[in-house]
Amino acid sequence: MADKTSKNRNWSAKVTRESRALELEEGVFTWQDPARIAHSLMQSALASKRRKAEPFRSAMSMLVFYINRAGRRLDPKQKAVLEKAKEELRKLHGN
Repeated sequence: MADKTSKNRNWSAKVTRESRALELEEGVFTWQDPARIAHSLMQSALASKRRKAEPFRSAMSMLVFYINRAGRRLDPKQKAVLEKAKEELRKLHGN
């Protein structure tokens, strides 16, 4: 069972490191401005030629993936910023 957990961790880390569906600005998930994070993610999704979904879904998926992958290690204050970034993404999309 430990091998399976290790493989899952390695898989998610690999996706974060090597996924080229979106070209993210460096440190985007560490920024303190939710609107800036949302705007950057949306711009990355709009510019991408490799994404498989519409820009909003790609941007939101990347944000949710990061939040979920960080899990308990994510600072609660930064998690709150990222949760607000989800709201900002929805506003940008018109939801």
